[in-house]
Amino acid sequence: MPELPEVHTTVEGLKRVIIGKTIKAVWSDFYVGSTYSNGENIKNKKYFEKFRKIVRNAKIKSLERRGKNILIHLNNNQTIIIHMKMTGNLMFGRHLDNKYIHLIFSLSNKKYLVLSDMRKFASVTISKTNELHLHSTIGKLGPDPLDAKFDTKKLFEIVHNKKGAPIKSALLDQTAIAGIGNIYSDEILWQTGIHPLSKTDKIPGKKFTEIFKAMQQILRFSIKQGGDSKSDYRNAFGEKGSFQNFHKVYGKKGQKCPKKNCSGIIERLVVRGRSAHFCPQHQIKY
Repeated sequence: MPELPEVHTTVEGLKRVIIGKTIKAVWSDFYVGSTYSNGENIKNKKYFEKFRKIVRNAKIKSLERRGKNILIHLNNNQTIIIHMKMTGNLMFGRHLDNKYIHLIFSLSNKKYLVLSDMRKFASVTISKTNELHLHSTIGKLGPDPLDAKFDTKKLFEIVHNKKGAPIKSALLDQTAIAGIGNIYSDEILWQTGIHPLSKTDKIPGKKFTEIFKAMQQILRFSIKQGGDSKSDYRNAFGEKGSFQNFHKVYGKKGQKCPKKNCSGIIERLVVRGRSAHFCPQHQIKY
């Protein structure tokens, strides 16, 4: 699933090519075979028809990322909200030879903004821009880990107070911190030497300084690498990122831990339904 660096990379790429363009037409088949007949999502055909009427002939004013969500702000006080989920990719150009395209925005420059999604898990909704805080997903998001106002103290207050929760789960909780998923939570915990099952209220306070530093460093480094394409992710122009070449622990089950002077072998376990890769030798369970 695209996480913060991948969504950030997509948004920054799209900013260069779609701002100022008018949406001339919209096509989708997300609703074909969908069970979301009453959902607030374009997988519901009635909702899609409403969505299409709202966005048609609207101009794209700006884009931003909130957590793992892409927000496309229009000049009619409406915002398109796209969450790419497991296998979604939002791309620009003429990617119409891709059999997994399920949403196409035809733009005024005769090019396209398309959403490719092999598993059709992506979510596309719309909200009045000035009511985003009321949206069922956007309104519940926690602070962004790269926000200038987010610091070690805030991290401690949010995570440490989730008493009894595994640190892995706390980092994945989008209502606590928005944008981190399986890849980056594994890498952050490996770098800080914390076992994924550690209870949030048992982790020493000083370790949160390390978590904050690792979080900032790893996320920013991945953005510089164009995100992670170990799975399906492609950027706005269909290109792969390269952070997968720098994994220390994610997806490394059975391999020797790369930490200097560590003899551990990477293991995998499931924490509240989500996979976690870790080194049992140097990652301490608190």
